[in-house]
Amino acid sequence: MKLTDTFIRRVNGNGKVQKHSDGGGLFLYVTPTGKKSWRMAYRFAGKQKLLSIGPYPTVGLREARDKREEAKKQLLANIDPSSAKREAKATAAEAALNSFEVVAKEWFDRYSTSWTPAYRRYMLQRLERNIFPYMGKRPIGSITARELLGVLRRVEERDALSVVHLALRECGRIFRYAIITGRAERDVAADLRGAFAPAPRGHRAAITEPAAVGELLRRIDAYEGNFFVSRALRIAPLVFVRAGELVKAEWEEFDFKAAEWRIPASRMKMKQQHIVPLSRQSLAILEELKEVSGGGRHVFPAARNDGDVPHLGTATPLRALQRLGYSKGEITFHGFRSMASTLLNELGYNRDWIERQLAHSELNSVRAAYNYAEYLPERRKMMGEWAEYLMELKEKQ
Repeated sequence: MKLTDTFIRRVNGNGKVQKHSDGGGLFLYVTPTGKKSWRMAYRFAGKQKLLSIGPYPTVGLREARDKREEAKKQLLANIDPSSAKREAKATAAEAALNSFEVVAKEWFDRYSTSWTPAYRRYMLQRLERNIFPYMGKRPIGSITARELLGVLRRVEERDALSVVHLALRECGRIFRYAIITGRAERDVAADLRGAFAPAPRGHRAAITEPAAVGELLRRIDAYEGNFFVSRALRIAPLVFVRAGELVKAEWEEFDFKAAEWRIPASRMKMKQQHIVPLSRQSLAILEELKEVSGGGRHVFPAARNDGDVPHLGTATPLRALQRLGYSKGEITFHGFRSMASTLLNELGYNRDWIERQLAHSELNSVRAAYNYAEYLPERRKMMGEWAEYLMELKEKQ
């Protein structure tokens, strides 16, 4: 008589081993204490053998029967089900040891020792966010170019083309490391060259390579020109607002206790109030400025006040960048915004947080009137971490 789910549930331990047959060699094994599991008795090469199918209720009655039928098919093909199970388990264990994620982390540990902590962090975050969830558990040697393409298309759909190209480059390095260590035969990432549109480069030049950003920050620190210009350059990468929004800043807009700068709607391009959370680095620069210009209205007063323009001109910081050796084709003041947008996206921050901090336009005019504080706790954390990241880039020679 075949077993039923009701009967199996009601079986309890009675101090003795119990075996309840379902037919075809399949039976429910019950320990003296009541633990249940599925087993199958069969003969192979003239010997009586036993196949362990799995514990109940993890393996239900229907699944146990399916496993029995699979074993019968193996026997018809002259395959020992127990040996096949051991081989499959060994293969799975080997695949797990050679998964893309395992190989990637091994590559990362080997080659990242000379990277800055910040670069290590955002490199790993990029893989953890964009690659590992979709093919991290796959054996690296069995991943195809088509499969990798599908994973990268997900990133492309977020309009993060620069991240796509960086992730593709890193995957290529990982595949080549797998080839060297005997776990893959070819670099499938190489097949995807030209599969994606070039990363967009706006008409306003920007520096976005981490090493070049570090060099820029060091040059800015070494600037020996006008005090207010030098501090405007130092704070610009930390707050990444537009030139007019920065040089026209007034002391009444700053709340040092709350660590916030609230730019009025009248000075914003989109005519919406904008909140800039201030990192400890930004506050330190503002404290310096307050000692010199705190008695006046403007944070960055004009070098020579002719009565018409009481603050620095919007082009003044750009001219200072050119004196530092940068051409218009290399960077503009707006390039600080592009720098932040690119690198924050690469670091894996939520795109909505970044867009809100950049004060980009809101299509819904009703919502726009209320969204200036949107994601403020998240943006506050992001801005603090961004400032720390920039300091790490600057300190890496």
